[in-house]
Amino acid sequence: MTTFIIAALTADGSIAKDSHQPSTRWTSAEDGQFFARQTKQSGVMVMGRTTFTTIGRTLPGRTTIVYTSRPAQFSHRFSQAQAFGPAQPNLVPGGLLTTKLGPRRLITALAAKGLDSLAICGGTSIYTQFLEAGVVDKLYLTIEPVVFGDGLRLFGQLGRQYSLRLDELRRLSAQTVVLEYSVEK
Repeated sequence: MTTFIIAALTADGSIAKDSHQPSTRWTSAEDGQFFARQTKQSGVMVMGRTTFTTIGRTLPGRTTIVYTSRPAQFSHRFSQAQAFGPAQPNLVPGGLLTTKLGPRRLITALAAKGLDSLAICGGTSIYTQFLEAGVVDKLYLTIEPVVFGDGLRLFGQLGRQYSLRLDELRRLSAQTVVLEYSVEK
């Protein structure tokens, strides 16, 4: 299974000004189209509770899996949410699932359901957990011509250095580029 991180970054390296700011408030339409294309192709997105809350809904054509330590409280707010584990439930486009499985166990469970690609969609804690678990194959980083001066970083504290290989640089517009990296393992 290919697991990839997809994120938009400011020119000074932030993914958001704070935990309540959705990227759609400062990223380009071209980045939104790129995100939609990549995540629809994958079919399943993983994100943290705070990231999901800033979006506020599932996205069409994709199953959303939300990491939360309080699935009952989350399910109370989003009644369509179901708990995801190795045995249940099935992945449904537009579906909303919660999990507490570690990254490796989640990927094993998803692969057992026939999934061949997984999009990791944020935030900092989720990006860090998946990279540190050694399960990230690629990073798609959109660089937008915006500077916050401070803000949330892509990764939190990492236990080691990671080497990346630039596979492709794509222009989305005259001002916005996507850097596609492979994680060297």
